[in-house]
Amino acid sequence: MPQTTAPPAPTATASPPVLGESVLERIGARAADYDRENRFFDEDLDDLRRAGYLQLWVPKALGGLGLQLPQVLREQTRLAYHAPATALAINMHLYWSGTAAHLHQRGDHSLDWVLHEIVAGRIFAAGHGEPNNDLGLAGSTVRAEPLEGGAYRFTGRKVFTSLAPVWDWLGVHGLDGSDPAHPRIVHAFIRRSDPGHRTEPTWDALGVRATRSDDTVLEGVVAQAPQVARVLPAGPPNDPFVDGIFGAAILPIAAVYHGIARRAFDLAIESARKRTSAALGGKTYAHHPIAQLNIARAAIELDAIGALLERTASDWAGGTDHGALWPAKLLAAKQHAVDGARRVVDLATDVVGAGALLRRNELERLVRDVRSGPFHPPNSVASHDVIGKSHLGILGEA
Repeated sequence: MPQTTAPPAPTATASPPVLGESVLERIGARAADYDRENRFFDEDLDDLRRAGYLQLWVPKALGGLGLQLPQVLREQTRLAYHAPATALAINMHLYWSGTAAHLHQRGDHSLDWVLHEIVAGRIFAAGHGEPNNDLGLAGSTVRAEPLEGGAYRFTGRKVFTSLAPVWDWLGVHGLDGSDPAHPRIVHAFIRRSDPGHRTEPTWDALGVRATRSDDTVLEGVVAQAPQVARVLPAGPPNDPFVDGIFGAAILPIAAVYHGIARRAFDLAIESARKRTSAALGGKTYAHHPIAQLNIARAAIELDAIGALLERTASDWAGGTDHGALWPAKLLAAKQHAVDGARRVVDLATDVVGAGALLRRNELERLVRDVRSGPFHPPNSVASHDVIGKSHLGILGEA
């Protein structure tokens, strides 16, 4: 299907895109089948591997592509434009490499082993989602039992484990309550080859189906001491490790929904230019005042989403000092993107009309995919809570 306003090519001063148009078209052509069959994106993953996409964040000196946050956002937006579920799932790998790169660039080499594993072809996934845990990384329903030598045993359930069929390492967090007066959150990594965990195939969702975000049941799996990344006091975390997670995860997730919105907008433009109206004497819907209004509103939303993401990413990469407001800034950009993307997709369906209901229409899938945006941890409720309390200066108060 022709694209009327695909994401722009980089300027002359920017690095060339990692994924060429032929690769993106191939990936886009498979998206509908993955969605229909509720199947993992194995072929897409092969293409991404060959292109070096899994090493976007890894510093060049360690064998990666050495991209910074603004560049990663552009890559994720381009990929999501063609295959939202693929982009969303691979972000769960990218944000661990981004976290490790964030620490590496600041002279903290505690996660350099993650970067080396990624260069060696290993895939990382995120085990942060938990049932009934709306505290995010500040708390956990998973039990982390301290063992001799600095290892930890994890017991509990993780949900929405994207990349479930293929991860080699899973980053998890759990609550160490061995000292009730000083509970701690343990951040560590487990290997697929380690005993004491299993994947429960629960993923049959409304949208982003190719992510295969199945549940992970932790049944006493042990993370060895070298793979214990941090042990922090329970409660709102304050550590460069968690800063790295926020910086590498939140905005690239938002970029996925930016890509969805851009694709929906282009589908609406294409439809308006082709679909004719008897009420307009056979002219296309491009001449219909309501279609023009909806396109204008969607265009304004898109410009605002892109501008805020770009500004926030540039501030992060450039070291702008927002101090204690940084979590609020990141979450605000993400919240604005996911809310705006839903509005753009809804406006696009108004332009396209009843045909948007048909499964053969790409927009029907985007309507479902975009609905997952508000639920990524921290979800919309938690995000607004952090943003409001941060600006009021009461974040962390009892």
